[in-house]
Amino acid sequence: MHTVRISFLGTGDAFFAGGRHQTAYLIESPIASAEGVLLLDCGATALASLNRQNLRAAPIDAIFISHLHGDHIAGLPFIFLHYIYIEPRRRPLKIAGPPGVESRVRALFQAMYADVAAQPLPFALEFIETGPQAEFSCGGIRVRPFAVPHQKQPVSMGCDIEAGGRKIVYTGDSGWTEDLVAHALCADLFICECSFFDTRIDTHIDYLRIAENLDRLGAKRIILTHLGEEVLQRQQEVPLEMAYDGLAVLL
Repeated sequence: MHTVRISFLGTGDAFFAGGRHQTAYLIESPIASAEGVLLLDCGATALASLNRQNLRAAPIDAIFISHLHGDHIAGLPFIFLHYIYIEPRRRPLKIAGPPGVESRVRALFQAMYADVAAQPLPFALEFIETGPQAEFSCGGIRVRPFAVPHQKQPVSMGCDIEAGGRKIVYTGDSGWTEDLVAHALCADLFICECSFFDTRIDTHIDYLRIAENLDRLGAKRIILTHLGEEVLQRQQEVPLEMAYDGLAVLL
């Protein structure tokens, strides 16, 4: 077993509730000497979060995009610019995500920085169009995506992650599904979205739903994230651990 570090770069929702940055999490495993640093999602503020937390973007070798909403992918053009001008990159960058991820990311880059996007990048972008049960690896980190109820087309995904002998489960953006109970079983860390306190919709999870099922979630540690205004206003009523920008977890 080896220590794994999870840096919570952005823990807010699409509306930057409470002034929080958008979704992004950095997973580092010391046994992965090459291609071993994984970024989970890349909201618009991902690069700002890395800089604020004195973390370098250069070691990132793969980025997993859970779904193609802006608060999960809009930071990619800024990451590309950083690799061109600030920390020059030559080795490939893997970007894994739902079907259509390559065309969406390239269109986003072109829309935001048409002049730069018109030129060849000095590093290769290796896109992996993945889906539920389609495992991929990032050095010593293995990622197994699974479908969640959020955006239907293209599919939205959470994932099971194995790193340093630990199991990490990430819901992405998801409504409640019984599948989460099975995935969370025996997880060392369950990173669970919690957009609302008691407002119940099909595409996001509320705290009361988590509380109702808490005894069935067999994770050793649960951290709530993707926190919206409603749950932040009532956080004194939430006994579970709530993430914050800058939180670092060692497993």
